[in-house]
Amino acid sequence: MTATQAPTGRTNQKLRTRTAIVEATRELIRSGHEVTMPEVARAALVSEATAYRYFPDLVSLLTEAMVGLWPSPADALEPVAGSDDPVERIAFACEFLLRGVLAYQGAVRAMISTTITRPELAATRPGIRFGLIDHALAPLADTLATAAPEAFAQLQRDLAVVMSAEAIFCLTDLCRLGPDEAVASAVRTASTLTQAALRAATTTGTTTGTPC
Repeated sequence: MTATQAPTGRTNQKLRTRTAIVEATRELIRSGHEVTMPEVARAALVSEATAYRYFPDLVSLLTEAMVGLWPSPADALEPVAGSDDPVERIAFACEFLLRGVLAYQGAVRAMISTTITRPELAATRPGIRFGLIDHALAPLADTLATAAPEAFAQLQRDLAVVMSAEAIFCLTDLCRLGPDEAVASAVRTASTLTQAALRAATTTGTTTGTPC
């Protein structure tokens, strides 16, 4: 019985250690402070070497720790669920995303920093923006997306540039805007892009109800 219990005890201890590391990371993320392996190890009461044994790099740790911190796109856009106006929905989605980025910016900056130097890890970054963009543009799924798929894809790409952590940090760090000003600037740009796409679609007759 003792021989049978020993592996189970070690397994449970490993699980507790892993859980402690992930939970410590989540607390750091919620705080908005810088997230590094040394800080995580200190908060989890383990050595940095132990943290690296469970997670080979900061990206893998952040990816696991951020699961559940962001709501689904549908839940995030619930306040505008009754709206069929893509501009209104994109404006809301953009502000929601960027305020979340600012709230979790310690972790987001760490993720960006790591994936810039190791671009092969970029695909592991949470694709939050893309889900929000797709959900916000849902009213166009049967119109612009169907009639002019390339124009719709271009709008998605344009919005992915604006609705991004890189964009908000450019506005705060390089343009020296305050958080509210930075968010408002990005929301304005995202709304303008969407309005322009809708105008172009109307001109070419690709929206519902537009005469050919």
